[in-house]
Amino acid sequence: MDRRDLFAMAALGGGALMLAGGKPAAAQSAPASRLSRILEAGVLRVGTTGDFNPMSFRDTASNSYDGYDIEAMTKLAAELEVQVEWVAAEWSTITTGLAADRFDIFSGASVSVARARVAAFSQPYTEAGTVPLSLAANAERFGSWEAINQAGITVAVSMGTVFEEQARAHFPNATIQAVQSPATGFQEVLAGRADVTITSNVEAGSLVANFPDLKIVVPGAEMRNRRPFAYVVAQDDPIWLNFVNTWVTLRKIDGYFAGLDKKWLGQG
Repeated sequence: MDRRDLFAMAALGGGALMLAGGKPAAAQSAPASRLSRILEAGVLRVGTTGDFNPMSFRDTASNSYDGYDIEAMTKLAAELEVQVEWVAAEWSTITTGLAADRFDIFSGASVSVARARVAAFSQPYTEAGTVPLSLAANAERFGSWEAINQAGITVAVSMGTVFEEQARAHFPNATIQAVQSPATGFQEVLAGRADVTITSNVEAGSLVANFPDLKIVVPGAEMRNRRPFAYVVAQDDPIWLNFVNTWVTLRKIDGYFAGLDKKWLGQG
């Protein structure tokens, strides 16, 4: 299916939403969809943090982005027959970046009710869960979720992420240390300023591979907060959202995302 077929499906899906009071969609006044703007400009603006290996990370040597979501967004731009423009973003400003029209789509995030109140999520394309990490030397001490939820234990997480929300819910008896970008929870653990951090099992696999002093302290079978990953767009554009949903659905059916799961996450 080429770009024209995808565009037609998106237009039909979004157009149905603009019918009101029995009047034709053409009679309604509405701003141009981002889909039209993207095609006219020849550029897809993708917001990404570059700090979530292996989903989105920056190669400091080449000053370029790489990862699961980077590869997927590059393919989306190619199927739209446009260029991709990476826009640096932070987790705490995803929704404000969309509202300010800094980018057309965010390169992938875990679905949360808080974000869904102010932004729209695409169909999910993969799934992850949360695991705790500590220094390998302390692994036996923090071998369960209950062992971490104790007074005197410091849990460091990145401010504004779903992990901050989860840490406060899972560890009410511990001290939650929310650190602001570019600082990260795992760096606080490595520096000895925190005992534990929590993150996606996706990122955790990369962290323990790159930092032998870190260890996932709870078995994978006990990971919590299993959640879908989806692309994030503005709420005010049903045509663009429908297009993204159509693309995700087609790429899931043809096995594209299963291939990314295997390549980047070691799944399947």
